[in-house]
Amino acid sequence: MPSPRGAGQTGLDKRRRLVSCSDFGPAKRDPKIVTGADQIVDAPSRRGLAMAMMVASSVAISFGGLVLRSMEDADTWQINFYRSLAFGAVICLIMVLRYRGEALAKVHQIGRPGVFGGALLSAAGIAFLQAISNTTIANTLFTLSAIPFLTAGMAWVFLGEGLRRVTLITMAVAALGVGIMVAEGVGSGSAYGNLMALTTALCFSGFAVIVRRNRQVDMLPALLVSAVIIAVLGLAMRWDDLGLSLHDILLCILWGGVLSGLGNAMFIFASRHLVAAELTLFMLLEFALGPVWVWIFINEVPSGWTILGGTVVILSVTIRAGLEVREAGARLRRGRPSPMM
Repeated sequence: MPSPRGAGQTGLDKRRRLVSCSDFGPAKRDPKIVTGADQIVDAPSRRGLAMAMMVASSVAISFGGLVLRSMEDADTWQINFYRSLAFGAVICLIMVLRYRGEALAKVHQIGRPGVFGGALLSAAGIAFLQAISNTTIANTLFTLSAIPFLTAGMAWVFLGEGLRRVTLITMAVAALGVGIMVAEGVGSGSAYGNLMALTTALCFSGFAVIVRRNRQVDMLPALLVSAVIIAVLGLAMRWDDLGLSLHDILLCILWGGVLSGLGNAMFIFASRHLVAAELTLFMLLEFALGPVWVWIFINEVPSGWTILGGTVVILSVTIRAGLEVREAGARLRRGRPSPMM
């Protein structure tokens, strides 16, 4: 699953604050999602480390599509089961290291919002596998690159957060790019995969809105909830057919435990030391590199319409995030908080 890290960073935070390194909160990137309090701007040394970790996180998660295409016989439900076990194990380890004896109490504190958020993340994870199994990696990831705009739109509808004119314009342009890819999928027989990609983006954005609505709650345990839900569903769907080759099991562990698990752990740190627009720009590495790996290694070439639509989406996100980075820098120099997206 793409980093819900990627998924949740939208540039919507009203204010940035300074915190110590030990104060950073959790987030998920399979996309890229913020699960803690407001984002911050930190000292140059920490910001430099955070940028390096964001690059490493985005590059690691971008290999997810290639891992799927390298499976021998595993189907989507078998992959869901083993990948969620590996991911859940890594999240448990992170929680134990971070919370120690309070880990179980932190799980209880997420309440109904956290459980609902975890359910949305599990739906996103399942839809993501359906998407990349039924359309190209490029179609899926280019569609997911519209997550920042989908989250901004949902925050406007459900939280009453304002939308600036430039954001509305770039949202419309991004919607055009997604529309091009979905329409192309109807003609090529991959409409189902494209719709699943859009479903993935909507679920990730829904989780991001829940996090924003419950900023006082540490939502890291919601990632564990999503892993448990996917594992249970995978077991229910394939309880009598979970036998896989060692090759496929190791790839599932690599994907869930190393690429997604450790990638999101790095995002946890980085998301607390960079502004949202910077995170959005770094997250674009995942969406841009994912199609490149399958193009290079297994010759999965996206169609011309996919490249066109994806280029429109990524350029609109890049331009919007670039403008926000510039504006945020100017406001920080004047000692003023950054506005909403």
